[in-house]
Amino acid sequence: MADTLTREQRSELLAAADHEEIVPLAERLVAEGVTSDLTVVRPPEVGMVVLQVREPVEESRFYLGEVLVTECSVEIAGVPGWAMRAGDDRVAALAAALLDAVAAARLPALAEIDALCGRIADRQAGRDAAEWVEIRSTTVSFEELT
Repeated sequence: MADTLTREQRSELLAAADHEEIVPLAERLVAEGVTSDLTVVRPPEVGMVVLQVREPVEESRFYLGEVLVTECSVEIAGVPGWAMRAGDDRVAALAAALLDAVAAARLPALAEIDALCGRIADRQAGRDAAEWVEIRSTTVSFEELT
C-alpha cells in the first residue's frame, strides 16, 4: 500500500471497515474534542444504489441489481467528509464520514486513521489471497496443437 492514501482509497477502506473498528475511533475523537467544529450536513440516510458490473469477456457493462447502502456527509471546520457503506448501519456511516473529514482536514488523528486503513487493506489482501488459493485449482489451461 502507498505511503499516502488518496481520498478515494481512504473512503473505500473506511467503507469496508467493520463497525467495531471505526465507531470506537470516531467516538474517541469526538470525546477528545478533535471534532469540536463538526457539522452534520446530511445525516445518515439508508437507500438503494444500482450496482453496475462489467462482463469480463466482452467488457460490456450491465446492471446487476440494487444494493442497500447508508450515506452520510459532515464538515469539520468547513472541510467536507463523506461516506457510503453497504447495509443500514447509520452509526458506522456517520463514523466513516467523520473520519474522512478528519483525514481531509489533515488533523493530528490522520496517522491513526491511515494506520486503520492499512490494517483493513492488509485484511482484504489476505482474504483475496486465500480466495485465490481456493479457486486456483479450477483454472483451465489450454495447450496449443501444432
